[in-house]
Amino acid sequence: MNANYIIKTNSAEQITTARLPVDTRNRLVALARAKNKTKSEIIIEALETYYKQEENELDSYTLGLPYFGRYGSKTGDLSTSYKQRIKEKLRARQNSY
Repeated sequence: MNANYIIKTNSAEQITTARLPVDTRNRLVALARAKNKTKSEIIIEALETYYKQEENELDSYTLGLPYFGRYGSKTGDLSTSYKQRIKEKLRARQNSY
């Protein structure tokens, strides 16, 4: 039995296998050597950083909340009366000539 497929049920750690492109694996090995860490340590740090980034990422609605209504026109019917407003502006423009 290959050691990569043995999972200890009483251990807090489990083995996971990932297929990496050759250049990615080579960069991982070089980084691990340069930092004097194991490949597993580098991967764990990278995943933790990714998880934190994903948790902190907000959707567009949440990002826009502080701005909604902040620069309002004080006119509540703009979405329903925009065609009429455009017509009025065009007529006023034509009459000014």
